[in-house]
Amino acid sequence: MPRRARSEMTVDDLNFYIQGLFTSDLMLKALVVSGEIAEFKRHTSGHCYFTLLGAETRVSCALFRRDAEALPQWPRDGDSVLIEGSVSSYPPRGVYQLYARRILPRGEGAASRARQELRNRLEAEGLFHPALKRPLPPCPERAAVITSATGAALRDVLRIASRRYPLCEILVIPALVQGVEAPDSIVNAFIQAGKSDHLDCVLLVRGGGSREDLNPFDDERVVRAVRSCPWPVVSGVGHEIDETLCDLAADVRASTPSAAAELVFPDRQVLLAQLEGIKETLYDHMTRRVDSLRGQIELILEDMRQAMQRRVADARGQLAVRAASLNALSPLAALSRGFVTAETGGERLFSVRGLHAGDELAVNFSDGRADCLVQTVKKKRKKAI
Repeated sequence: MPRRARSEMTVDDLNFYIQGLFTSDLMLKALVVSGEIAEFKRHTSGHCYFTLLGAETRVSCALFRRDAEALPQWPRDGDSVLIEGSVSSYPPRGVYQLYARRILPRGEGAASRARQELRNRLEAEGLFHPALKRPLPPCPERAAVITSATGAALRDVLRIASRRYPLCEILVIPALVQGVEAPDSIVNAFIQAGKSDHLDCVLLVRGGGSREDLNPFDDERVVRAVRSCPWPVVSGVGHEIDETLCDLAADVRASTPSAAAELVFPDRQVLLAQLEGIKETLYDHMTRRVDSLRGQIELILEDMRQAMQRRVADARGQLAVRAASLNALSPLAALSRGFVTAETGGERLFSVRGLHAGDELAVNFSDGRADCLVQTVKKKRKKAI
């Protein structure tokens, strides 16, 4: 068969065609590549250029100024890193490059330098200042847990919450807690928590692992999300000896997820014992108060009784005086002293005028009456003045 004729291409055509192939490949538009940094340079333009080494090959990399401005000073030649970005060609030179958007440290050396540099910068901002720490509510009504939906940390938190304080409603906000995508996932979880109607606190928890597994909790975006959360945050990440920048930003740091749950959820048995103690204290207080009031009332009653006795005695004395006065004016008193009264026809006599011999009189004594007959009537003569 005759050979098929090939169409003629210019160098430009070839390079732009190859660029189109890179652009159409979805995997090359968003990928994460691991390797070792070499020949790292910061250009005066603000762009960064470096080579990423593999075991047997290498790839040229570029980090443009808009992304390089957020890059700390930690990257060095020899650092093991993860590069988030895309791959495309650069037609003017006829080469392809890895265009980085973010550089993440791998390995303890690079990660430690990156963590310390970020810590110093955030400390200078005051992000970890103790004055920013908020207290946890003693008896939370609603709490959120940000962690892996399938991890052991969530099971530990739910188990402890159910045993210690089942009254609290728990909102689980799933998030990736390991890997390159974990920081974005955790930040989105905090955004969701911030939109909740009401939360008493938020638990950010993850079980143990290698120190490198905890790198997402040293990510600046995550640290700032912890500090800007509108609700108090408890961080329980990794093992007891591990410390992340999220621990420093959180309001309360716990050594493990279980310890975080025990800090947030009070022991109901302890609460019941405290309530019983409060009940006994109130009962004792009320008993003493009632006894005190009873004593005061008894004193008042005694004072009233004595006052009434004095009033009665005074009234009796006044009555006796008035009775004596009345008795002195009483006709009976006069009769008892030998005076008598006389009546005729049922009418008391005050004078001898009108009396005649033969009239009948009734003479009253203090101890009886005598009926008499008038024999004579003698009138006293008025003395001349």
